[in-house]
Amino acid sequence: MRTFTIKKPDEALRPAIQQKIDNLNKPKGSLGRLEELAMQVCLVQQTLTPALTSPCHLLLGGDHGIEREGVSVSPREVTWQQMVNFSRGGGGVNMFCRQHGFKLRIVDVGVDHDLSDVPGIINRKIARGTRNFLYEPAMTDEQFCQAIETGCELVDDCVADGCRVLCIGEMGIGNTSPSSIWMSLFCDIPLDECIGAGAGLDTPGIRHKREVLAKALENWLFPSGRRAEPSSLSPLPSSLKYFGGFEMVTAIGAMLRAAEQHLIIMVDGFIMTACALAACRLYPEAQSYMVFGHCGDESGHRRMLDAMHARPLLTLGLRLGEGTGALCAFPLLDSAVRMMNEMNNFDNANITKYF
Repeated sequence: MRTFTIKKPDEALRPAIQQKIDNLNKPKGSLGRLEELAMQVCLVQQTLTPALTSPCHLLLGGDHGIEREGVSVSPREVTWQQMVNFSRGGGGVNMFCRQHGFKLRIVDVGVDHDLSDVPGIINRKIARGTRNFLYEPAMTDEQFCQAIETGCELVDDCVADGCRVLCIGEMGIGNTSPSSIWMSLFCDIPLDECIGAGAGLDTPGIRHKREVLAKALENWLFPSGRRAEPSSLSPLPSSLKYFGGFEMVTAIGAMLRAAEQHLIIMVDGFIMTACALAACRLYPEAQSYMVFGHCGDESGHRRMLDAMHARPLLTLGLRLGEGTGALCAFPLLDSAVRMMNEMNNFDNANITKYF
């Protein structure tokens, strides 16, 4: 697996940033979380005049072998059908990207359908879906490394366009299943407490999902009876490649490369938070570059955020995925940056500083 060089932002500029924030013509601390966001962006960019230029949204599509076990209410073909819909501008992600000025890149990294001739979809397909992790690793070591590299290359393309802030979304029926397992493994939370309804499972459906995922986890922890596959990866990446989807591992690579490139990373809902969790378990310093957009309705999302000591900006009950929650939160980040660049200070405004 590729090695990243990720460092926490240099703190030497913090006093100067705080002084500028405190001297804006407002009561000290009165803009609350916006002031915290401004501090974070200024530290990441190492400047008193931050900018959110050329915002980019990566929409990554991939199918999951575990879907064959009936763990999702949505059928597999919805993945490719929605990818085509996105390419025509008809999805929720399209609307929010248009609203907030994001360049949308729709990328097929593992959809179980031929999308190579669809205009507007970038073809980076690793395979037509992962294997079924109930019985075997979802992907090979080589596919895992390819997904990480693909994420890095996609970010580099965004940076070449001047991007300073990145959102990442996903489209992949069944991807709450690997997310739940990652949450259980990395947060040391019982698996049952990490599994929810996904796109809308009823109570018997959730019970079945729990049984399937519990068996898959047991097969991984106690491999007798399943096909062994030697791996050159260390234990943490090995668990990522065993359960993950191509769109999820690509997202991890993108997050790590974005942190390495000093971008602001807007993190979406349950699946992308699981990817962020995995990225931060690999490189804890990466979290300094992340802004968590919202807390969704999927069971366990709040607990996963709490395990990362992450405070989401919004709680809107969203569970659409696609990166829509992160995009909805972007105006708050924009307001924090505008505060730094457009608000007057006490001296220039001829207002008595009373604290």
